[in-house]
Amino acid sequence: MNDLKTIVELSREFGGVEFVKGGGGNTSVKNETTLWVKPSGTTLKGLTQETFVQMNREKINALYEVETPSEAAAREELVKNAMADAVENDAGRPSVEAPLHNVFNAKFVVHTHPALVNGLTCAKGGEAACRRLFPEALWVEYIDPGYTLCMEVRQRIAGYVADKGGEPALLVLQNHGIFIAADTDEEIRALYAKVMDVLSNEYARASVSEMLEIEDVSESPETEAHIKTVFGDDAAFVASSGMFGYAPGPITPDHLVYSKAFPFIGELSESGAAAYKSTRGYAPKVVVAGNRVYGIGNSQKNADLALELAQDGALVMQLTEAFGGINYMTDAQREFIENWEVESYRAKQVS
Repeated sequence: MNDLKTIVELSREFGGVEFVKGGGGNTSVKNETTLWVKPSGTTLKGLTQETFVQMNREKINALYEVETPSEAAAREELVKNAMADAVENDAGRPSVEAPLHNVFNAKFVVHTHPALVNGLTCAKGGEAACRRLFPEALWVEYIDPGYTLCMEVRQRIAGYVADKGGEPALLVLQNHGIFIAADTDEEIRALYAKVMDVLSNEYARASVSEMLEIEDVSESPETEAHIKTVFGDDAAFVASSGMFGYAPGPITPDHLVYSKAFPFIGELSESGAAAYKSTRGYAPKVVVAGNRVYGIGNSQKNADLALELAQDGALVMQLTEAFGGINYMTDAQREFIENWEVESYRAKQVS
């Protein structure tokens, strides 16, 4: 199938660190009966034709009419099971965004979280700037990912179609990222290029650098060893860099999954670690100590990702200055992600 080959090419092209980190982002291609979508937690760059999850669109469409429980965990469990029932091959668990991909009539959908884009979506003035820079886009305020987001966006798209005569090619989600939908790969690439170019020009106009400044500070084996002692198995592996302007709060779901909402910045002691765990309910993924920033984890990949997402979050925070400064996720939004089984599953896929 040539379309499946095309979505693999698009996935790899938009699976680089400029657009996503870790297992972030998702892609799909569809015809009248079938949706092929990225498996949950896998990397875009690692996709092949065989690894796409094949889904029955009629069964996905039926989900839109189901009366779901009001309690979040029960609702998401129902949706997860319905999505599993729609799978027609053995490629794994479909991306949680599969029902949203299915909403678009366009053949190809590419969803990513570029720092340049999230400098807009995570900014206090992001919505106003989006309307000015991308008047054809559909902006949606932050909504919990998954079924809730899908159903709301489905209604918004219907309203957009009624108003403008066609569905949006660009969907911009506050504190999340973007979806670009089109019937050809050329259109996908052209619209992504436009979005990135427009935002680059806007950052240049505001004298905001697209590069994160990291202080050149020597590594400290003693501090690293102390971190491993203090945090035990949670810091079995460590990655570090010089100091940068780390974000002190929750920015996007991806940052919550891979680097947690809050870095550890207190006294580097067993009592300090215990106090953090008591307050947050989990160990940190990012530790700031001795003029360096450390990513920690139970594997080297986890530690590397924690540091990578901390740096990405810092860059996003820096870029938001072009649009009025950072707009953090609320406690309720953060807690939904932290307690969501789907995101726990996604994090485990890259352990």
